[in-house]
Amino acid sequence: MRYLLLPLLLLSTLACAELPETDWLELMPPEDRQALEDMPEISHQGLEQDSGFYNPGGLKQQDQNLPAVMYSTKTVAAFDGKAVRLGGYPVPLETDSKGHSTLFFLVPYPGACIHVPPPPPNQLVLVRYPKGIELEDIYAPLWVSGTLQIEQVNNELADAAYAMQADVVRVVTDDDL
Repeated sequence: MRYLLLPLLLLSTLACAELPETDWLELMPPEDRQALEDMPEISHQGLEQDSGFYNPGGLKQQDQNLPAVMYSTKTVAAFDGKAVRLGGYPVPLETDSKGHSTLFFLVPYPGACIHVPPPPPNQLVLVRYPKGIELEDIYAPLWVSGTLQIEQVNNELADAAYAMQADVVRVVTDDDL
């Protein structure tokens, strides 16, 4: 009997283990990564207001004359339907009756919703999390685990090339560092 329990215990331990971290740049095809590396520095002149921020349309990149890679919706097919764990920052879109975020964009760096230039669509993930999470600080990083899908998402705030049905969303703690 003891020999039967050992494999079950091992399987349950593996099932609870966190997925390895997916790097944001892995979501870009190699030609986009190269274009991003080769891109000249972007001038913020004319994009900022007196406050140093530009946010007339949120994350949208309309009429900013950025290099084509900054508008790219090219994705990596291997990620379609793949379980991933991605670290990033939330841009809340919808909340439930308790005020918990159930729909948000996950972005690779803090402040993407107000700083220019915003990330390209293939660096934005629309996260659906019906359980909801209380977001006290949008500058606090999150770990999001779930199934990633290639899905073109267009809303008035931003365009994204990926979406995720999240199984687990949690704030990064000091123990993670």
